[in-house]
Amino acid sequence: MNYQSHRFSVAPMMDWTDRHCRVFHRTLTKRALLYTEMVTADAVIHGDRERLIGFSGEEHPIALQLGGSAPDKLAEASRIAAAFGYDEINLNVGCPSDRVQEGRFGACLMAEPDLVAECVSAMLQSQPLPVTVKCRIGIDDQDAEADLSRFIDTVAAAGCSTFVVHARKAWLKGLSPKENREIPPLDYDRVYRLKARRSELTIIINGGIETIADAQKHLEHVDGVMLGRAAYQNPYLLADVDSEIFGEAGSGTTRGDALTQLLPYASRHIASGGRLSNITRHVLGLYHGRPRGRAFRRLLSERATRPDAGANVLEEAIALAENGGLPQDQPDAA
Repeated sequence: MNYQSHRFSVAPMMDWTDRHCRVFHRTLTKRALLYTEMVTADAVIHGDRERLIGFSGEEHPIALQLGGSAPDKLAEASRIAAAFGYDEINLNVGCPSDRVQEGRFGACLMAEPDLVAECVSAMLQSQPLPVTVKCRIGIDDQDAEADLSRFIDTVAAAGCSTFVVHARKAWLKGLSPKENREIPPLDYDRVYRLKARRSELTIIINGGIETIADAQKHLEHVDGVMLGRAAYQNPYLLADVDSEIFGEAGSGTTRGDALTQLLPYASRHIASGGRLSNITRHVLGLYHGRPRGRAFRRLLSERATRPDAGANVLEEAIALAENGGLPQDQPDAA
């Protein structure tokens, strides 16, 4: 894996960054690191692995995010992930939901840095892939800078050299996961100071980053940026990642080209028994703010959800968005 990919990544997001979303994102950027939704170690060990953690070759570089707090189970799940061909394994120490807390993983583990270190050590020893950690800057009343430093230092000593830090604390009681993404104030400077203090570590910043220009400013202080909702809701910003973040020559792909690249994948998915809407639900924001963007969303929302919808529906949506529904060689009369 090319670790320069840590310069820009798309966050793991439950119900959003599934394999279809990632294939779509890959039509827009070849260099960004893509993450799966969080999958628990128990689910990887005992569940339908192909359904839970299967992915397509074009998704590389790709990281699997695991949830759990039992070192032996995380080690076994990591072995399984390595055999599937992932490029990295990430341990979730940032999710604040009640369900996650009940399972004793996610953000509540920031209160147990020794246990996280034990988990990371077991994961590293079980297989050859790098193990990274995604965390918050603090939780509840444990949010002094010294607490974050102690957590990072303890886990780094176990062999983790890359941390994705959401620059908000998490309130484990009293705030919903959605509120925890919005209400606690962002403290980017704390993440910058962490990088300055532990310059040998790879530090990626996450939280509230909306644009490529924002990402470039953060890269003056840290090694990488991770975008979540902004990249999902306005996916076309990903078309500038390879040129603006990684310095590759050439302009980004067009919206129409990105969706055209997706057509063979959609056809294969439908032929294997899947539905077109499994894929198209992730592309609805592609024409946000563009002429005919609303019509594009309406067409897909109404027709791609039908059980018999084929890839031709996506073709029609492309033609509508790009040319008002006219053939490519005719001007839009609207």
